[in-house]
Amino acid sequence: MRRVRKAVLVLAAALVLASIAGAAPDLPPSRLEQLDRGVVALRAEAATAFLSWRLLATDDPQIRFHVYRQVEGAAGKRLTAEPLASATCFQDVTLPTAGRWRYEVRPVVGGKESAGTVSEWLLSSEAPRPYLSVPLQTPQGYTPNDAAVADLDGDGRYEIVLKQEMRGYDNSQRGVCPGTTRLEAYRLTGERLWQIDLGRNIREGAHYTPFVVADFDGNGRAEVAVRTAEGTVDGTGVRIGDVNGDGRTDYVNPETGYILDGPEFLSLFEGTTGKELSRIDYLPRGRVADWGDTYGNRVDRFLMGVGSFDGALPSILMCRGYYTITKLEAVDWRGGKLTRRWLFDTAGKPDLADYEGQGNHNLSVGDVDGDGRDEVVYGAMCVDDDGRPRYTTRLGHGDAIHLSDLDPTRPGLEVFDIHEKPKHPHGIEFRDAASGQLLWSKPSPDVGRGVAFDIDPTHPGAECWAAGPGLDTLYSCRGESISQTRPRSCNFGVWWDGDPLRELLDRNQISKWDWKTGTEQTLLRAEGCSSNNGTKATPTLCADILGDWREEVIWRTLDGKELRIYSTTLPTDHRLPTLMHDPMYRNSVHSQNVGYNQPPHPSFFLADRVAGKATGR
Repeated sequence: MRRVRKAVLVLAAALVLASIAGAAPDLPPSRLEQLDRGVVALRAEAATAFLSWRLLATDDPQIRFHVYRQVEGAAGKRLTAEPLASATCFQDVTLPTAGRWRYEVRPVVGGKESAGTVSEWLLSSEAPRPYLSVPLQTPQGYTPNDAAVADLDGDGRYEIVLKQEMRGYDNSQRGVCPGTTRLEAYRLTGERLWQIDLGRNIREGAHYTPFVVADFDGNGRAEVAVRTAEGTVDGTGVRIGDVNGDGRTDYVNPETGYILDGPEFLSLFEGTTGKELSRIDYLPRGRVADWGDTYGNRVDRFLMGVGSFDGALPSILMCRGYYTITKLEAVDWRGGKLTRRWLFDTAGKPDLADYEGQGNHNLSVGDVDGDGRDEVVYGAMCVDDDGRPRYTTRLGHGDAIHLSDLDPTRPGLEVFDIHEKPKHPHGIEFRDAASGQLLWSKPSPDVGRGVAFDIDPTHPGAECWAAGPGLDTLYSCRGESISQTRPRSCNFGVWWDGDPLRELLDRNQISKWDWKTGTEQTLLRAEGCSSNNGTKATPTLCADILGDWREEVIWRTLDGKELRIYSTTLPTDHRLPTLMHDPMYRNSVHSQNVGYNQPPHPSFFLADRVAGKATGR
């Protein structure tokens, strides 16, 4: 077994080196989305346009690019004297003074130029703006919330699946929801493809309505998976009726708003139409009191994720519970059928008692042991790719988690986790992702926020900080105190300005940490936009969905009638394949909207990847 594992690790290292060089990693085609160039062009200033595009993991390492500009009514004009060999971005400082124009990016391999990808039109009459606008058909009284992106129709371009809610509740709160959760699919042009109404029997709120969108059967078109119930209406208008024959289709308690009875399902919907393709029973609630209370707080804690547990196609991961009983189930969509792959269930199992109460309000899915198959890091515990228990630290519940190659000086991946009201001295902890070995920790009686980003180039790896009593220090990935000042923001991060360091993303603002002065410098403020989820202050989505390897941020406008996709207009010298072609990063984007939103992380340390070093998996 050790020889097999060693061989797998050697192969994994070879794949990382191939990816650094720009070569196609030796992964099954189903592990990589078939994406186009994702060309995005924006007016950075009145006389300057900025465009960027994707480098794909499947590209020839020697690929180059020519850039053309086409003014409407005229032939295209090449703007690059020689094919671009470095970063996949370009600044045009010779803009037309009238009319509209667009750009085309054409790949060049071995001196031969091939057909390119074009941007949307830019208009000379429009003022410069650093975002794309996606108009919405928000229902009256609703507010746009979290979103996912995936290629729903197989054209190589992402569509947006957006959650709309009227008034959500935390599980600890009584209250009858005045509306129902809606899922809507939009093209980036604003065309709405469909709307799914989850119905009254799915309570509104972050812990009740996780959803994932991915190509689960490998046909090039993504599907949508979400928990449903009687009363759910699919994108074609078909309603789930009284399936259990009890004469009821409304299980909402009229006094508390809780829904503690009635059937629950995992439904899979077609990405292009919103039509329900299949459904199976969701993880059963059983007796409500068995989960730790009688009123419904703990029984209805839901998480979802996406993972490739067979090393080929992605599976749906549905989860129930993390305060006490913990249930995870992997489900496959193959050949037009939903089938159960494995079940992890602690209920009534004394040998799994140490795995109860270990989950977070979020999860991470990635290949922690380098065998080509994904594991589930479920807070303070880990479940192997076959559903068997891998390890538990027994450190308990937390609100935030980060999985990546956070310390590139040691082999493998690491986890930075935080703990709410711990009964031990490990308020924040840093551990080996594969074994659960505790590498370092710091005490705090209660930690509500925590992040791990590379924000200081003078120390290798990610810096870690958290919000909790006694945690005013910035730590290195080795647990060393490197500054008595830490960023105010403790919510989200984004790669934005072009260097390998990650920027701070909080509310509607992107900031840069100045490690020399211990201050934050504002790079962008999205005027007229708002974050989601209260004090969590998270965007609708943050991910590498367009342009080069840097991330876009999607915010909703204050009136809820528009999504704005902000994309950087700052040049960079660094060339990397799209982060979406790193399977672990893609997994974390899939589950970004689940519970308390977490920023996506790749399986490698980005600064070392830029420098040409192999790290992570």
